[in-house]
Amino acid sequence: MMLKSPCFLRCYRHFPAFAGALLLGLALPVQAQLSIEITGAGANRLPVAIADFAGERLASQTLTAIVRADLERSGLFRMVDPGASALNETSQVDFSELRSRGADALVSGSVLPAAAGDGRLETRFRLLDVPKQAVLGSQSYVSNRAQLRAVAHRTADYVYEKLIGERGVFSTHIAYVVKTAGRYDLQIADADGMNAQTALSSREPIISPAWSPDGSRLAYVSFEAKKPVVYVHVLATSKRHVAANFKGSNSAPAWSPDGKRLAVVLSKEGNSQLFTVNADGSGVRRLATSNGIDTEPCFSPDGQYIYFTSDRGGSPQIYRIPATGGEVQRVTFEGAYNVTPRLSPDGRSMAYITRNSGRFQVALMDLASRQSQILTDTFKDESPSFSPNGRMIIYATEVAGRGVLAAVSSDGRVKQKLSVPAADVREPVWGPYPN
Repeated sequence: MMLKSPCFLRCYRHFPAFAGALLLGLALPVQAQLSIEITGAGANRLPVAIADFAGERLASQTLTAIVRADLERSGLFRMVDPGASALNETSQVDFSELRSRGADALVSGSVLPAAAGDGRLETRFRLLDVPKQAVLGSQSYVSNRAQLRAVAHRTADYVYEKLIGERGVFSTHIAYVVKTAGRYDLQIADADGMNAQTALSSREPIISPAWSPDGSRLAYVSFEAKKPVVYVHVLATSKRHVAANFKGSNSAPAWSPDGKRLAVVLSKEGNSQLFTVNADGSGVRRLATSNGIDTEPCFSPDGQYIYFTSDRGGSPQIYRIPATGGEVQRVTFEGAYNVTPRLSPDGRSMAYITRNSGRFQVALMDLASRQSQILTDTFKDESPSFSPNGRMIIYATEVAGRGVLAAVSSDGRVKQKLSVPAADVREPVWGPYPN
């Protein structure tokens, strides 16, 4: 077997000894939240002042802290001290003072009981252009107290889009697998690693989670039946069904852009090969035939191609094939080891894992020029996944023998590490924009 990336080996080395207890459905938030450490920041960060929101003290403090943390974590903003006590969305602003502090923009607002008097909160805010002394926009949201974190992320997304000109991803979610003491948990968390929920828990391995394009379902591989089986899990109802359970191994599900089909890797006819199957498990179809191992499929955003890893040429490289089958084209040529292709949302770039001087690292290829650059400085990277706006890539790596998650911007300048104390964290995948 030529394919020996950390991800590939993990997919096949954990054959279970017994069926695990399975807990379906979204459980209460787990205590082991992801913690984020920012290890790099972008150049020419935009200086922004986020004033303390006025209104209910605890709610306002919570929302203000989350908005600041979201924007700062992006690596595109530098927080400036607003130099004032709480400012609401109508407060008079000392623009000269803000300019002296170096702020280009100011966010101020309030969190107050909603007018309906039903216990809900109304969050209001405005965004100001400090040099022009002009209002760039304003917004208000009504929510219950449990939704305050979501409101904060939406506020940060609004500010991000107004100032950067592209959609933010603070309201999105990530899925990943946590291993602790013989237990595997498939978890879903906010993009900042907080508010983690357990979608699936088992004593047997769970691997290869994949979000459906609309974010309503997760496909994954579970070993609970003493072999790898592909499931599709509906998050709203906690119900799931088998999408692929053929003789041999069933692995590596990847959604088509329309959410109707899955690309999967099956060994029912010999070596691991590429197939497609409808999301309900019907209509299985073989895509390609080779004497090697074909694995890790990924649809292009336009649905025209499936990119995949294969050792058909002697060493693990990345190829692509039309989504309906046809001629296979090789994509990577530099180096003897390139695996796990994942395309950017605009289809212009491809993240993948390359072996560089004995280290497994995340690389990014411009598909038009075929030029690549290594983005990470870690050593055992795997499972890259783009954010919906293509700005960041989350991936798994290893630090001090323990699996952690990390993120890097597509230009390599912004770096983050996300970890759960005393746990192995693997298999991250970034979810789509919320509907």
